[in-house]
Amino acid sequence: MNFALDVVEKAAPSRPALVALGRDGSREEVSFGQVADRAARLAGTLAARGIRRGDVVMTLVGNRPEWVYAMVACFRIGVVALPCTEQLRPKDLRERMERAEPRAVLVDERDLPAVEATGFDGELLVIPDDRLFDSDPHPAADLSPTDLALITFTSGTAGEPKPIRHGQRYLAGQAVQAEHWFGAREGDLCWCTAASGWSKSARNVFIAPWVRGATALLQDARFDPEERLATVEREGVNVLCMAPTEYRTIAKRATLRRLPTLRHAVAAGEPLNPEIVRLWAGSVGIEIHDGYGQTETGALTGMPIGPPVRPGSMGKPLPGFRLWVDDGELCVDPSTVPTFFIDGPGDVWRTGDRVREDEDGYLWFEGRSDDVIISAGYRIGPFEVESALVSHPAVAEAAAVAAPDDERGAVVRAVVVLREGFEASDRLGRELQDHVKGETAPYKYPRIVDFADELPKTASGKIRRAALREPG
Repeated sequence: MNFALDVVEKAAPSRPALVALGRDGSREEVSFGQVADRAARLAGTLAARGIRRGDVVMTLVGNRPEWVYAMVACFRIGVVALPCTEQLRPKDLRERMERAEPRAVLVDERDLPAVEATGFDGELLVIPDDRLFDSDPHPAADLSPTDLALITFTSGTAGEPKPIRHGQRYLAGQAVQAEHWFGAREGDLCWCTAASGWSKSARNVFIAPWVRGATALLQDARFDPEERLATVEREGVNVLCMAPTEYRTIAKRATLRRLPTLRHAVAAGEPLNPEIVRLWAGSVGIEIHDGYGQTETGALTGMPIGPPVRPGSMGKPLPGFRLWVDDGELCVDPSTVPTFFIDGPGDVWRTGDRVREDEDGYLWFEGRSDDVIISAGYRIGPFEVESALVSHPAVAEAAAVAAPDDERGAVVRAVVVLREGFEASDRLGRELQDHVKGETAPYKYPRIVDFADELPKTASGKIRRAALREPG
């Protein structure tokens, strides 16, 4: 088992692997033959610097080809890749270094000051530098499914980020979600917009497209709603994978329109509000297929390809995966999930997520167990309240959390970010309360409505509800 051999080098050398868009407006097309050669030569450079099988190499690089070459180089020789997002500060990087103990760091020159501020004294490989690809190609290692391949850190929504270790089987195991949820086909151009360093980027930026014979698009640029749609049009993207926050922002702040080449769209990372699914379906003509997974597990569920999308549902378990709901909590049989992390439990993985299953087997996310609001004996999932709020034309984003209450134990508190052109007021707060009462069960409406310029989020874009629950 070796991803570099079994996927990259098995592809026709002339077939397009990457379309890379740079911050400077540059555009580069890279073939599988070029990826294979550059990754093998970079692997030789790592070996020449004393990096051996089982060692950890951290990457701090944007969405550019060198990041992909580094990942494939690590996979080729059994070195463990630790991708990190450029949003991390020296303190964050230092904590990751202390827990994962990398022997080397491949870093973009623009991020070099952050690495130097950590005091890291191992091997530094700074890009761009063509000399990194001057070594002779290094032979590929013979690897087992449980040999370590990848370390990704959780996003920290429920505490401090922690390292999750995945084996080589994680890479090959992406074929299930790539076919049955991500939906890539041979010859497609697929764009997963996740920044390098996150669990979703490690599996969907290039792994999922490549195992299906598709090409991956990379864009090393800051998110802009209108530019995102323009890029899909200009490059002829067929499969689009974005975070729900990005879908929401585009729906609220850009001009949604038909995108002629776009065939399939998926979302993951946090729940996708039903209103946004309907907006995209009506304006773009594409139904967004929501999915669910964890850093520890990889993708677990997805809205099936073919049947009509059920807005608000995270779909069904992926084929072959055994999932069930026990006392409101989603549980997993790890033995059925090929992408499960190496350090997982033997029999049952309790996800910590509150989920309900309907009569057709579709799963509906209600919230993290810690996020569920219990008010006067009612259990209220924050996602349902947030979806109701986002369906109001004044609301760009919303978060629902518990606020202490002497009589009810807790009540729902909503923190709302307004769209441009709307102003916060008591009157608008009351209007939003009435709107929620009309969209969902009245007992779920927010008895407290606060307005904010932005919501606290992790670097990956997930709402940090714990920060909103903190006093002050």
